[in-house]
Amino acid sequence: MIWIPITIAASFAQVARNAAQRSVMGGTGPWGATLVRFLFGLPFTAVFVGVAFTLTRGEHPRADVAFWIPALLGGAAQIGATAALLTAMKRAGFAVATAVQQSSIPLAALLGWLVYGERLSAVGWTGVALTSVALLVVTWPRTGASGDQPVSGGLFGLLSGLAFGISLNAFRQAGHALEPAHPIFAAVFTLIVVQAVQTLALTLFLAITSRATLVAVAKAWRPSLGAGFWGAAASAGWFIALALAPAGQVRAVGVVEAPIAAIAGRRLFAERLTAVQMIFGLIAAAGVAMAALG
Repeated sequence: MIWIPITIAASFAQVARNAAQRSVMGGTGPWGATLVRFLFGLPFTAVFVGVAFTLTRGEHPRADVAFWIPALLGGAAQIGATAALLTAMKRAGFAVATAVQQSSIPLAALLGWLVYGERLSAVGWTGVALTSVALLVVTWPRTGASGDQPVSGGLFGLLSGLAFGISLNAFRQAGHALEPAHPIFAAVFTLIVVQAVQTLALTLFLAITSRATLVAVAKAWRPSLGAGFWGAAASAGWFIALALAPAGQVRAVGVVEAPIAAIAGRRLFAERLTAVQMIFGLIAAAGVAMAALG
């Protein structure tokens, strides 16, 4: 059960990373802030890999097609999810965007039912319904709510949640294909491979489309180091937890991120949530947990 405290620690680190990324987004834009997460996280991830390599014996990683396909799919989904989440934070507020991003499990459940005919228990479908209604209330425009474009921000949050759900399952599959006998080593090794590919791909993309963004990222290196550290710590925690437990259970415990983000949004960005948003944000978190465990 060690994956539970690891998941909780990853949730704290993820909120810290999101806050650091949002602080640099004003100068770099969402794609630049997304690059910050991967580029400045690489040195810290390398340290994690070194520690895992030192403590692990007898590992035989096998990076074949079964590893690369889910690893690249998860990496691409994570890039899009991060950019969408940062955009949602700008438009709907830090806490609201984080709450809506938790929609990955209900969305995946609906997609599985429509496309693959997968079944959920009554508890699971109740969670899907609760989350859907609660997120609608959280993002509904009202006077005094945080963020100036809550509806479009909520849509970006939903997109982020769906993409994060895809990436979580893809990374779990990639780690198991790489080295099933040593899950923690496989998790951090998968992480550094994916981060290196993400950094290269996003850097090339921005070099072609927006060199000014790369310059802005370079100038913001001091605050970006914090985003890189917290991003590497959060990702390492998520990857390790996914190596030890199913993605649904990990995401269920990970809903602790929502109240943490609400506190951070108030303290760091002076965001104010209405009482209705706070209540239905908690209902949404409960619904996500029910959907994950159902």
